This record gives sequence, structure tokens and C-alpha cells, in this order.
Amino acid sequence: MKYGLCNLSLVPLRLEASNASEMVTQLLYGDHFKIIEDKKNWRKIRLSFDNYEGWIDCKQFLEVSSEVYHSLEEQTPKLTSDIMEFISDSNGALIPVSIGSNLNALPHLKHSFDGNFVEGTYPKQNLIETALLFLNTPYLWGGKSAFGIDCSGFTQLVYKLNGYSLLRDAKDQATQGETLSFIEESEPGDLAFFDNSEGVITHVGIVMNDNHIIHAHGKVRIDLLDHSGIFNLESKKHSHKLRVIKKIIQ
Repeated sequence: MKYGLCNLSLVPLRLEASNASEMVTQLLYGDHFKIIEDKKNWRKIRLSFDNYEGWIDCKQFLEVSSEVYHSLEEQTPKLTSDIMEFISDSNGALIPVSIGSNLNALPHLKHSFDGNFVEGTYPKQNLIETALLFLNTPYLWGGKSAFGIDCSGFTQLVYKLNGYSLLRDAKDQATQGETLSFIEESEPGDLAFFDNSEGVITHVGIVMNDNHIIHAHGKVRIDLLDHSGIFNLESKKHSHKLRVIKKIIQ
């Protein structure tokens, strides 16, 4: 088995081994992974954090030893907490990194950092404060930063910054946690999931106080949540049909 470490930030992970292929998610600085398939100039990988798979350009990561990979596995993640920061390489050159980057990679890459970070788990009520950092971030399929994010990338990153693990896609996140029977049972930080006309879960957002929800739809925005779904405050129409509400953190 081979292993890799992301030494850049916002590196695209693609559906197929081509720069023209769909971006399914992004790697942040410090993400580590297993290499599960080789193809010319490309590697198929499985991310440690959420077991997500896709193809990465060989020029955009560093291959590391089994010892480095398992060392990173054993450590509590120390994550950058500002929207954008800079890491210095061994020559003093700056590398821009996005919020949620894993600083445990620093010694293995001979990089340094003196900015703000979070570590460990935080109270559930902190989720909304974190979510508001991304307000007005444009929607980007596969995105995982304040410069472009999709609905499940948003919820995953908000939870990650508070010390909790979610799967990558909305339909998979919906398999986690405890199902609530009524919307009245929900509390800020719970996840609301929405389906399409075929019954497939395609959207997720974070429940807020007073029947509001924060979610990525066009941009990260706040709308009303009711028994039918999300009521868009700009269009004055329902934009998503409610399927289920899940409590991830008790």
C-alpha cells in the first residue's frame, strides 16, 4: 500500500483521471490518504478523514511512508481556524491554506505556521457560530472553502472544525445520527435533509433557532425551515422538500 499527503490547499479530487473530469471534492492542506490505483500522471486515492475516493494529479501531493500516514492517523487534528492563512516552507516561501487545513502535517513537510487553530471537540452550540463564517460563500460543486462550497461540503467542514466527523455527500450524511420524528424536536446544529422528486436526498443544511436554516444554495444563506422544507426568503417560494432531520450530536 502507498500513502500520500496533500502539501497544497484546495486541490481538486476528480471523478476520473483527467483535468477535464468533474471535481467531486477538494483536498485541504494536510489531508492524508491511501493510494489505491495508479494511472499515468494520476492516482486514485481514499481519504482518511471520510473514506472518499477520487483521482488526484500526481503533481499535487507528496508520497509519504506508512509510518508518516499512521502517525497522522493517531493524532487529534489541529486545524487552521481563519478563512485564509499562510504556511511557510523551508525556504520561507508562503503557501496559502484554507480554513480547516490540518497542521499535523507541518513537521513531515518541514513547514511552519504561527496563526490561529482549533483542536479537539467543541460544544454543539458552537456549530452555528462556525457556520456563520461562511455566510455568502458562493456555491461550488465539490467545493470545501469560503471561496466556493457545496451543501454537504459546508456541513462537513463546519462539523470538522468543531471536532466531529461527517461523511462527504448529503445522502451519506443522512445515514448518520438519530432520526427526529418532528421538526419541533430539532435544535440548532442538527442537520436537515431534503430530497428530489425521485426521493433521492440531494441537499442538506444546518438547523438554526426560530425556524431558520443555514445552507449552501447559490451561496451560503439563511432561509426559513418549515414542515414542507426550505422557504426561500428572496423568491418567497419553497426551494427544497424536507425529508428528514438528524441529530448528530446529542
